Amino acid sequence: MTASEQAPGPAQRWVLQFCHGYDGPFLDCARQYAVLFKGTPYKVCTVYLTGAPSAEIERGSASDEVIFLDYSSAQVRGLKLGAIRDFRRIAASRDFALCIAHRFKPIYVALLGSALPVIGVHHAFGDYKRRSRQLFANCLRKRLSLLGVSNAVRDDMRACLPSWPAERIETLYNRIDIAAVQAEQVCREQAREHLGLPADAWVVGNVGRLHPDKDQATLIRGFAQALPQLPAGSLLAIMGSGRLEAQLKALAAELGVGDAVRFLGQVANGRRYFKAFDVFALTSDHEPFGMVLLEAMAARVAVLATECGGAPEVVGAAEALFPLGDDAVLSARLIETSRSGSAQDGVIRVQRCFTDEVACAHFWSLPSVRLLMQEIA
Repeated sequence: MTASEQAPGPAQRWVLQFCHGYDGPFLDCARQYAVLFKGTPYKVCTVYLTGAPSAEIERGSASDEVIFLDYSSAQVRGLKLGAIRDFRRIAASRDFALCIAHRFKPIYVALLGSALPVIGVHHAFGDYKRRSRQLFANCLRKRLSLLGVSNAVRDDMRACLPSWPAERIETLYNRIDIAAVQAEQVCREQAREHLGLPADAWVVGNVGRLHPDKDQATLIRGFAQALPQLPAGSLLAIMGSGRLEAQLKALAAELGVGDAVRFLGQVANGRRYFKAFDVFALTSDHEPFGMVLLEAMAARVAVLATECGGAPEVVGAAEALFPLGDDAVLSARLIETSRSGSAQDGVIRVQRCFTDEVACAHFWSLPSVRLLMQEIA
């Protein structure tokens, strides 16, 4: 275990943030919630259940202290007794007022390893489908309130926990630091050079594992239908790897668009290169939120997304949505976008709805948060 060196003053109060890990879509979670307490009397200690110690992750957490428990995935199966003991020791080391825990396992450990009130943040569907988890949450709900990263996730939890008051299960959207994301993104010319894409092509982009959940098959079909009416030389560029690669390449060849579909493979820090795309298309079948949409919108790229999960809440425009698996409607959307585009509107929507400032104002206005802060004051 490692921790940054920081000795609190005798009267200092802390917030304990507990993250499962910092892989993939959870990389920015700690920063998003730590900055909610910027300018308040509280300091934030962030604990990662899994993941090796990393100076880069520590710097990016926006926290006053960071602790890496460095458990493996196998070690946190079952009862997780070791993690509960470690959490109990950490909880006793500071004057913690509350805990913010991301995903079910950290919520479970936090509730059993301390007497702290817990705000549980859920980033996926189905976390309370199991009867055992419903019983656990119901038994400890006096100390637990829940946040979903979208209304879709919130409503999924409310359906699984019908006896809970609505104000105990609410929404707090994911968000990005627009300036930081844009500073990281390279210009269109550099992005295309890095990805090996022609400078003058109209490019449809997609990022994600080559997996049935991401449904790139519908994307390829929709692109193939639209191609005759898209600008000459248009391309579909798919960034990612996975078990469906050979199958998707075969589909593109079967549809006669093999030369127009580029499989870019796994690209390190892919969001740096989003300006290479003219439109970003997300075809996932159950995206809880869709952080990748925010990153594309920050790059001033037009976005299209399936009309399911949290994606409609992110995109906000009916004309940018298409029914799940409907390649015909997707084709029409691609043609419409190639003739108009809506990239700048996307940036404005991010600024209005998905920034740290907006999230902070919403968080502190939530009835459950206001009541909790009154109780611990």
